[in-house]
Amino acid sequence: MPSLFSKALNGVSVKHCKNTASSAAVRMPVPDKVVIPMIQHMGAPCEPLVKVNDTVTVGQLIGDSNAFLSAPIHSSVSGTVTAIEDFITAGGDKCKAVVITTDKLQTVCPDLTPPAVNSQKDLVAAARACGLVGLGGAGFPTHIKLNPKNLADVDTLVINGAECEPFITCDMRLMLDKTDSIVGGIRLVMKHLGLKTCVIGIEGNKPEAIEAMTKAVAGLENVSVLTMKACYPKGAEKVIIYETTGRVVEEGKLPADAGVIAMNVATISKLYDYVQTGMPLVEKMLTVDGGAVAEPKNIIAPIGTPIKDMLAFCGGCKTEPRKLLMGGPMMGICVTSDEFPLLKNNNAILAFDEEQCRPVKETACIRCGRCLRACPFDLAPAAMDKAYHMGNVDKLRELKVNLCMECGCCSYVCPAHRELAMYNKLGKRLLREAK
Repeated sequence: MPSLFSKALNGVSVKHCKNTASSAAVRMPVPDKVVIPMIQHMGAPCEPLVKVNDTVTVGQLIGDSNAFLSAPIHSSVSGTVTAIEDFITAGGDKCKAVVITTDKLQTVCPDLTPPAVNSQKDLVAAARACGLVGLGGAGFPTHIKLNPKNLADVDTLVINGAECEPFITCDMRLMLDKTDSIVGGIRLVMKHLGLKTCVIGIEGNKPEAIEAMTKAVAGLENVSVLTMKACYPKGAEKVIIYETTGRVVEEGKLPADAGVIAMNVATISKLYDYVQTGMPLVEKMLTVDGGAVAEPKNIIAPIGTPIKDMLAFCGGCKTEPRKLLMGGPMMGICVTSDEFPLLKNNNAILAFDEEQCRPVKETACIRCGRCLRACPFDLAPAAMDKAYHMGNVDKLRELKVNLCMECGCCSYVCPAHRELAMYNKLGKRLLREAK
């Protein structure tokens, strides 16, 4: 039976393809319309708080829920609500979406004011009012993360600046261009949660970011920058916690159970900005890249902007995209249309051309063991693949399929081109259905 982190962490060496690393983010024009789904986070969807023909402003609350695991949603533009329609997420879930035709004026909601933050309770309330979720891709509501049940046992803040997925460079640009906001967020969280230590983990292939952040925190007590080996998936939550603190987040546990709060650089930067300005999460910095993109860039776009408008801002496509990804090539999600909107936790749009999407034929496992050596958690992907196809729920449980974070390392190294990460995901579903 595998045990988490029983030896040095594994992973894979991937091509970095950081083509936009030198490109500071550029703000794109306001699109003609935005489509804002009522679920952009882990947990329960929001209910629309507006109706068709309502006039809305930037930062206005347009969706909320009473559910514990949820986060409010705000308008990213000013304009008129022209539809409230059914929406199918990239993961196949159904929710409502608010469609807004923009007036291009970007009139700010008059009710917005910076929150007064004088305690942990105030900080948690501010994170919720901001609609803030994990901006590194996970989408976990930040106000819940900042309010662990065992706060007295939590002593360390881990800041994730790894950005280990190929192509994506928006977090690196943030560390170069909004260093003060990141540092401000660190001070805010450490102060109001009473945390003693902060470690910022950055992969070694980002020397400029390492230098900038090291200089920025030089005067802060117990705040340091750790240079990590550039090896995917260093940015995964459990991995970076282990790399920076040596602590293990066990199966079924949260980082707080290991005495840690972990936050992405974009998340903590936005938290600070919200406390300063009162403007909730309404826009996103992201990387637009891929072989089909004419002018790859880092951009800032209103949440809900259709992919086609972001691609157009990047010079359009020089060839017909064969695959559109939200996120990186290892853990990103394929979308079927360029009408799909930008979400809160989306840090990249990748449009791959024919060369980058050559289909490969899956063949039988040759028992080479590469997947075993690649798995960061010492799992047995080939054995889980077999257990899934046999419908063996007990074996999947014994092999700890739920510990798999679907990083894709096993699929990446498999010479038989088996979709091992996908089978692990399906194996988890099999376990849920068995319950």
